[in-house]
Amino acid sequence: MEIQLGRGKVARRAYGIDEIALVPGKRTLDPSLADTKWKIGNIERQIPIIASAMDGVVDVGMAVRLSQLGALGVLNLEGIQTRYADPEPILDRIAAVGKDEFVSLMQELYAEPIKPELIEKRIQEIKQLGGIAAVSGTPVGASKFGEFLAKAGADLFFIQATVVSTAHLSPDCIIPLDLAEFCRSMPIPVILGNCVTYEVTLDLFKAGAAAVLVGIGPGAACTSRGVLGVGVPQATAIADCAAARDDYYRDTGNYIPIIADGGLITGGDICKCIACGADGVMIGSPFARAAEAPGRGYHWGMATPSPVLPRGTRIRVGTTGTLEQILTGPAGLDDGTHNLLGALKTSMGTLGAKNIKEMQQVDVVIAPSLLTEGKVYQKAQQLGMGK
Repeated sequence: MEIQLGRGKVARRAYGIDEIALVPGKRTLDPSLADTKWKIGNIERQIPIIASAMDGVVDVGMAVRLSQLGALGVLNLEGIQTRYADPEPILDRIAAVGKDEFVSLMQELYAEPIKPELIEKRIQEIKQLGGIAAVSGTPVGASKFGEFLAKAGADLFFIQATVVSTAHLSPDCIIPLDLAEFCRSMPIPVILGNCVTYEVTLDLFKAGAAAVLVGIGPGAACTSRGVLGVGVPQATAIADCAAARDDYYRDTGNYIPIIADGGLITGGDICKCIACGADGVMIGSPFARAAEAPGRGYHWGMATPSPVLPRGTRIRVGTTGTLEQILTGPAGLDDGTHNLLGALKTSMGTLGAKNIKEMQQVDVVIAPSLLTEGKVYQKAQQLGMGK
């Protein structure tokens, strides 16, 4: 629906995850029958949840444990883990610094050069411990280290930027990364992101993406929407990008998954993203709350240490349980932030969806009062959904 902002500008109404609800159909099924497996590149996983490539979320140990539990963790190849041989004292400093000194400290710490030998070491550490080596870099980092990380044994490579496109314009002195050529030349699957529109998603598919990340600015520690004014609410963004996926599949027979990335806190958020069309989700702050997470109860965005225009901040998320509790239970909290897989399976059972494809087809309604209706006591007492 188009809305006239003024004589010279027409806008389109877009919806966030908090504004929608999922509608049960005629059938229900036991949650144990819900099949949540999915495939990214040539790798099949039982849980369609990826831990985001943020330094407070994923290190070698987290990547390995997520692999063991049936999910996936992505290691940031341009972060603390590849700048410092021993990242532990650096992570201690980040957790201890005051909020007024945080940005300058981050800019100082991330000015340390990335060391190729540490890229190789981290990838090999994950592989030696039996984990899936999924790693992430910016387009600039891909140009520098892409061939190297493939030889080091990486299984998946995520190219991530606030916004990525196949039509990037650069100054004459800079040669932009040719995404299509890069995907063709890499011997491992390349995941591209982030985007929020049908057209760009289609372009990334045509460039050879093994999957596409959807989401600009909704992350808990991201400030891009405030700093840049850019973004599309996730429910609408996912639905638009899913339409591109379905049209591309119809035309080519090649099914490429889309991954909802950012702004997801609870199991309900994950369920709604898949119902809008996502094949999987990428989350950061829920995993930053795990006892095993490297952030010491803090979470910060990938663009936080930018030397010229930080687009992220550090938030305190606390530590609420083990990674296993958060991902597969048993839950120790009543607010939907524990046992994310159990929430997905129970929601699928309630909706009668036997697999992810059927979950993508459930009915959705616009419901701005979904999270507040009848929750007066929870809100007043800061319990459950009122926390």
